[in-house]
Amino acid sequence: MRLALKIDVDTLVGFKEGVPALLALLAQKGIKTSFFVAMGPDHSGRAIRRLFTHKGFLQKMLRTGAPRLYGFKTMCYGTILPGPPIAASAPELLHKITAAGHELGLHGYDHVRWQDSLSRLSTPAVLKEIIQAQKVFVEIMGYPAVSFAAPGWQCTAAALDVLVQEKFYYCSNTRGYGPYLPCTLDRTWPLLEIPTTLPTMDELLGLNGRTGADFNREILASLKSGQTQVLTIHAEVEGRLYAAEFSSLLDQIQDKGVKFIRLLDYAQELWRYPELLEKAEVAPGRLPGRAGTVSCQHSKRGTA
Repeated sequence: MRLALKIDVDTLVGFKEGVPALLALLAQKGIKTSFFVAMGPDHSGRAIRRLFTHKGFLQKMLRTGAPRLYGFKTMCYGTILPGPPIAASAPELLHKITAAGHELGLHGYDHVRWQDSLSRLSTPAVLKEIIQAQKVFVEIMGYPAVSFAAPGWQCTAAALDVLVQEKFYYCSNTRGYGPYLPCTLDRTWPLLEIPTTLPTMDELLGLNGRTGADFNREILASLKSGQTQVLTIHAEVEGRLYAAEFSSLLDQIQDKGVKFIRLLDYAQELWRYPELLEKAEVAPGRLPGRAGTVSCQHSKRGTA
């Protein structure tokens, strides 16, 4: 059994508070993983519009205790408070991530804009988002990012076109069951997609009364022999209020003999035999506990 941990950093508080805590925890346990950081402004407050566009958004915010998870200031960024830059607010943290042996990739530029508006963005508008994110990354790190994880698991044909054009080595944009090349009936994008295969804590917290301990049990029960699975965590959640539960989960996973692997290393393995990669369509789908739809892997036969 192998598990790739994908750490998404969506907000300023997740970056400045969650990332240092996660780096310390991962160092303590000897685990290397993959961080994906939103490079641009924190406009979390604009997510309030999801009350009118995402079924179940209010219920999700209430059962997960969003004000405690993110803090009042975060929920005002981009509305009554200006949206502060995320990556540029503490560029030394990006260097600490890579210095510790972790992978560092892009999680978009304006996280809320991508998550809420991607389906309406033209190819030039998507390209602008990617170029802006890459510009910040290069200014801080001195080289371009080679991996990309879509905010909110939102992916469109225009996004795939741009990611291929910008020569990303692999992406993790969707939810699914295994690595694949995105396709339609008449075309295939030469872009390796490694989807998140397991549910996330923020989806299941409070759902039918679930606690952090319940979530841990479900993840442990989902780890299958002979498989490489991908678990996405959020710096705002597992790096802050639920750090103790996450630490316990890591201990239990290690006790099962599961090997941790970075997504980049997994991608390098997969690209050795591209002819073996499945081709699968990407289509909107709903997941338990998540408001709105996300982009999901569908087999060419049309089944998720």
